[in-house]
Amino acid sequence: MDRISFYDQIESNKRNSWILVFVVLVTLAFLSITISAVLGAAYDWSVMFLFFIFSTVFNIAYLLVTYYKSADIALSSVGAYPAEGQKFQQLNNVVEEMVIAGGIPKPKVYVMPSPDINAFATGRDPEHSVVCVTEGALQKLDRNELQGVIAHELTHVRNYDIRFVTLVAVMVGLVSILSQLFLRSMWYGGLHGRGGDREGRGGGLMVVLLLAGLVLSIVAPLIVKLVQLAISRKREYMADAGGVELTRYPEGLASALEKIRDSYKTGARTQVNSAVAPLFIADPVKDRFLAIFQTHPPIDERIKALRNM
Repeated sequence: MDRISFYDQIESNKRNSWILVFVVLVTLAFLSITISAVLGAAYDWSVMFLFFIFSTVFNIAYLLVTYYKSADIALSSVGAYPAEGQKFQQLNNVVEEMVIAGGIPKPKVYVMPSPDINAFATGRDPEHSVVCVTEGALQKLDRNELQGVIAHELTHVRNYDIRFVTLVAVMVGLVSILSQLFLRSMWYGGLHGRGGDREGRGGGLMVVLLLAGLVLSIVAPLIVKLVQLAISRKREYMADAGGVELTRYPEGLASALEKIRDSYKTGARTQVNSAVAPLFIADPVKDRFLAIFQTHPPIDERIKALRNM
């Protein structure tokens, strides 16, 4: 099979990002219409209209704010601070070397207060990107290992993975919010008991809408979450390969991943919001139950792939 060029990957990610925006809007519109119809059948059709207008405005506002403020939100959630001063000179030097190799603008550089070895990139495009590493990474990785980690994260930036992952996260968040809104209104607002009271206004329709809304509200968040995790796992392999292309030294990143693996066996991981977990070079959340809920491929498999390059 022919290898896909990095330029093809960039164009694919840009195209898929806009396709995803369309899917987001269709999914949210369908969920909003279903919930609105339930409210209309249960109460009054004017309620349906008002809720649909509210949800549409809310969805658009949430999408725009989250998209344009994604980097700030991620940095704030982990308590990161700017990598400034002589103390972080080596880190900034490594970032500058890798952005020159990758032909992209230098991102803002931040440090996360954590003893773990980890890092992540975020933002909406290379011109508005951020790379963040943990204090543990700076203390425990040598220069070659740090270079491999930074190259991996800058590949996410270079390939527009950060935009794609941000949009997927927005979809997961919005679907979850609307689903929770419906479920809470159903159980705490008395919707489940109104089907029999509205027979004159379509009790059978009410039951069908309630069932459709219930199933959709439960299944939709799970489906989009699994899509998010699958996308995240696939892109880690791509970023590993891209990091090697920038450094020309697979062992640097392989060795860094070994240190991450070994540290996870002996110590507790720093707790982070599950929404930002897919951004990291290694999953900061411990012991997920099933493989399909993993944000990253197994570290041993990634190390093996790197050493086969």
